[in-house]
Amino acid sequence: MFNALNSLGGGGQVDSKVGQNANVALYTCFAIFGLLSGAIHNKLGPKWTIFLGCSTYVLYAGSLLCYNHTKNGAFTIAAGGILGIGAGMLWTAQGAMMMAYPREKDKGKYIGYFWAIFNMGAVLGSAIAFAINYGVTEQKSLGDATYAVFIALMGLGTLIALSLASPKNVTHSNGDHILIQQFPTWIGEIRAIFKLFLDWRMVVLIPMFLSSNWFYSYQFSTVNGQYFSIRTQSLNNILYWASQIVGSYSFARVLDYQGTNRRTRALWGLVIITVAFVATWIGGLIFQRTFTIDDPKPNQDFSSGRPYVGPLFLYMFYGLNDAAWQTYIYWLMGALSNDATVLSRYAGFYKCIQSSGAAISWRINAVGTAYMTELIICFALLVASIPGALFLALRIQDHTVDVGDYDVQVPTEETGKTEESDR
Repeated sequence: MFNALNSLGGGGQVDSKVGQNANVALYTCFAIFGLLSGAIHNKLGPKWTIFLGCSTYVLYAGSLLCYNHTKNGAFTIAAGGILGIGAGMLWTAQGAMMMAYPREKDKGKYIGYFWAIFNMGAVLGSAIAFAINYGVTEQKSLGDATYAVFIALMGLGTLIALSLASPKNVTHSNGDHILIQQFPTWIGEIRAIFKLFLDWRMVVLIPMFLSSNWFYSYQFSTVNGQYFSIRTQSLNNILYWASQIVGSYSFARVLDYQGTNRRTRALWGLVIITVAFVATWIGGLIFQRTFTIDDPKPNQDFSSGRPYVGPLFLYMFYGLNDAAWQTYIYWLMGALSNDATVLSRYAGFYKCIQSSGAAISWRINAVGTAYMTELIICFALLVASIPGALFLALRIQDHTVDVGDYDVQVPTEETGKTEESDR
């Protein structure tokens, strides 16, 4: 639901500055707590980590509703910072579950399942915003009713988190328990997290992590928020997030194809996303030459017919590329470990670096950077990600052998039960 709200440009506000600055606060805090949330998740487990994380989304949507009446951006920016803390917890927990719960041959499929469910929320939220604002063709902020619906649905999602099972009660499809290390001391956990900065597998992926959300500020605030009318923004987002569902699930099936080894699939996956993003962003370069930051807002509406179709398809391909890019990142990390504890640290490290990039990009957007400059930075970062991803893809093994730093609970093949093992 947050994605539907955020992709409207400025959180649905005509004055996009408050939304942009809230996103700077959000992703700054997200970067810090994304790194630390692996330890929080490994201590509290996914149920309480996700419940606490989800509750901050409700607060953020409420702050935008408040802004409609007070025009005081301080609360919204503070709520954005708090949301960054909660987002770090939510995304770390879900990343660990998504990568640890499936068997190795099904990891891409589980990522595809998650991405489909995740983006169904964004499609639904965008459809609600489109229906409520269908009669609005001029630039104006979202009404109270739209924000109220978002708050209600986010609140429902927060409560649903309490139904999650404990990882110790979760088994693979063949009956084996998932692999979970015992929680050491807090110092031991934090030490393990910071050791990721020396892990070459994480280091080579830093450019890819950094670029993976960098383009959101350009796509949501510049392309969608500045070029289209408010109701058209909502329609665009329905199709943007629907494209993500198709892109992630289809690409995940390619990554899980059992007709060849995992290293070959890693290489082919990298070729596919490279060709796709280069073609799409070249199209974006051509489109961006049609308007600049100094021009009046085009306020393009879907009722204009043919002039709308080209930018719409470009926006949809932006969404498809985003889904494939992040699916590939999660699949690579999932190929490095099967341990839920280790994968929670990987997910937290990923979200830390990703959110650092997002915070910078939203600040670049907020200070009024030229649109073409924004695009070129996004494109350059994506290109810079390829060497590190290739270096890792060439070293992907067919089967993962986990080696921990301290005593862990290891499931035995014969019984599926756990026994102590000093790894």
